[in-house]
Amino acid sequence: MKSSNIGGQAVMEGVMMRNADKYAVAVRKTDGEIVVKTEEYKGIVQNKKIRSLPIIRGVFSFIDSMVLGMSTLTYSASFFMDEEEEEKDEKKESVMMGLTIACSVVMAVAIFMILPYFLSQLFRKFTDSTTLITLLEGAVRLVIFFGYILLISRMKDIQRVFMYHGAEHKCINCIEHGMELNVENVLKSSRLHKRCGTSFLFIVMIVSIIFFLFIRIESPIWRVVFRLLLIPVIAGVSFEFIRLAGKSENKLVIFLSKPGMMLQKLTTREPDASMAEVAIASVEAVFDWRAYLKENFGWQEKV
Repeated sequence: MKSSNIGGQAVMEGVMMRNADKYAVAVRKTDGEIVVKTEEYKGIVQNKKIRSLPIIRGVFSFIDSMVLGMSTLTYSASFFMDEEEEEKDEKKESVMMGLTIACSVVMAVAIFMILPYFLSQLFRKFTDSTTLITLLEGAVRLVIFFGYILLISRMKDIQRVFMYHGAEHKCINCIEHGMELNVENVLKSSRLHKRCGTSFLFIVMIVSIIFFLFIRIESPIWRVVFRLLLIPVIAGVSFEFIRLAGKSENKLVIFLSKPGMMLQKLTTREPDASMAEVAIASVEAVFDWRAYLKENFGWQEKV
């Protein structure tokens, strides 16, 4: 199977697809119409040499995903706001989006990186083993992560976002398996994909456990500081694995990808035909799937 360069993200009642510096957001409005917005996004760092450096590219890619994801979520949500809310000043929206991203990052770091560390220190009453404490910290981090996903997956609005998430994956899998991009083929494709953000976050958790096992600092304060400083490196290493997994058929890579793929069963749902149509619209706005199929699979369009 040959992977494409396209990636995506689910938004409110829609899907965002990105290919190189171009992205498209397709949203189905309340009246049933599909609206597609296509724009360019070159990223926070535009130097191609820097953006291609291993590990470092993963950090920039993660930041770009956060910025672009928040922007597209805001755009999709605007279709379901009251008219008064739609007339807000664009500058204020930009500032609010920046603050939201900053707060989201701080909260994510506090909940998934710092909180597990402090909770794991409670076990020092029972053991002096640094290795065991670090493994317990990792276990607590995974429990919090799984618990968070289980909690949000019970929300009705989030369940619909997860259905669009499934539609996004199905579109990419449909193309990468050499099938014509239509509703029928999309719906019968898998909703799980090795390059998914869910898998990335799971790998981040696992890589953090490995890093913290081998990099040890005696001072509790510096231990916390060092964990914070290592976050970009952990994200970069995790990105390299996801990137490799997306194009490798190596049995070990496939095996290591399995847990993240299984976790996607919680963050994706089976979409309906109308959702598949939205996902297809977002793909076609940024990616010539016909040319891709002709080049990689010798596909011929039916006349």
